[in-house]
Amino acid sequence: MRTAIFDLDGTLVDTSRDLIAAANACFRAMGTGEMLDPVADASTAFRGGRAMLRLGLARAGREAAEAEVDAWYPRLLSAYAEGIDRESRLYPGAMEAVAALSAEGWRVGICTNKPAALAELLLSRLGVRAAFASLVGADSLPVRKPDPAPFRAAVRQAGGDPARAFLIGDTVTDRDTARAAGVPVVLVTFGPDGAGVAALAPDALLDSYDALPALASRLL
Repeated sequence: MRTAIFDLDGTLVDTSRDLIAAANACFRAMGTGEMLDPVADASTAFRGGRAMLRLGLARAGREAAEAEVDAWYPRLLSAYAEGIDRESRLYPGAMEAVAALSAEGWRVGICTNKPAALAELLLSRLGVRAAFASLVGADSLPVRKPDPAPFRAAVRQAGGDPARAFLIGDTVTDRDTARAAGVPVVLVTFGPDGAGVAALAPDALLDSYDALPALASRLL
């Protein structure tokens, strides 16, 4: 059984504006004003809540603030949950590609470094949770990507074989996860890093979801 495992943020869904809005809510509460830009800082948003807090605190002149990052992180998650689908949108053609893979007999799942409850909430709000046979989040296991264990768990949860699977993502974390798991990796070029992800030397680049079913068949 062949399996396609998707990253979530920056791969299936553009969540950057809602993530940055949550971080900026924290910065406003700190009294620093809004420290992040929803366009220019999109790539940082896809690296997670702590990355956004670190960047904003550094811009505010508070670089040595890891304890502050830890203290504000739960508040960021709470703010994000409140507005999780205000501006987040599925990338064009994403669900059509998922449906095409499923129709061809592929198992399809998600492996993300977003907390599992938030991933479930987002997919449910977008009305697409039922399209995926598995969902493994950052807190589903004791380890997270780029450790290969969450990827393998997502494959098995979907009913697949980790030796007959590949990963679709958008960052070096996804590339390193696939390499650690010994499987092919496809990186999308429509995220904030654009064609620059080619420097990560993935097995394939994906410019449009229209091309995914044929690409998947070539990979496996």
